[in-house]
Amino acid sequence: MSKKSDDEFKVGIKAYVSLIVAILFFSGLFYNVDGKAWLGAFDFTSLSGKFGTMLHPEKNTFVGEGGLSARAGFIFALSLIPTVMLALGVLEIFTHYGTIRAAHKLLTPLLKPILGVPGKTGLALITDLQSTDAGAVLTKELYDEKQITKKDLIIISAWQYSGAGLINNYFSIGSALFASMSVAIFTPLVIMIVLKFVGAILVRLVLNSVYKKDFINE
Repeated sequence: MSKKSDDEFKVGIKAYVSLIVAILFFSGLFYNVDGKAWLGAFDFTSLSGKFGTMLHPEKNTFVGEGGLSARAGFIFALSLIPTVMLALGVLEIFTHYGTIRAAHKLLTPLLKPILGVPGKTGLALITDLQSTDAGAVLTKELYDEKQITKKDLIIISAWQYSGAGLINNYFSIGSALFASMSVAIFTPLVIMIVLKFVGAILVRLVLNSVYKKDFINE
């Protein structure tokens, strides 16, 4: 193994600490904690915030009312920029401290048998729990830098597409149903996370059988 390869997988204490902080930051564990609002300062969704509303939000939102075609699409895309920029900036900091290397070393034994993807994709999966856009951007970077294969990309995308932005959407939109739920609030959340893995595993099985020939040269 070359010296470059050896250095690539050397993981120090800073990398592990960085990985833990990244997981906490993107996992949503600090999002809207009752009685401890200050924890929001360490949460991605809380820091990315949201746009305010005007007097008549049904008519006067940033996106506008009755938009058509490319103009409406552009304005909507523009509203996503702050979240993506924040995610990219934070991810660059975590990457500098070795978060990806630590994730690869710790999560490969878990993700490789289950999904068939390397552990370095773990941060992209965790990020997707709060931000679809940030998770997609990190996944694209891994693929562009040839750290994952095309098959890995498809499996990861399947995991992300199912219940994208799960924690953020569950606690912001699903909270309207919490009062009428007959089970613990976290029960549906756990089920949905498990089903994300089930969906990705099914995609992996299809790729390894029906479409096996498409990935022979990888």
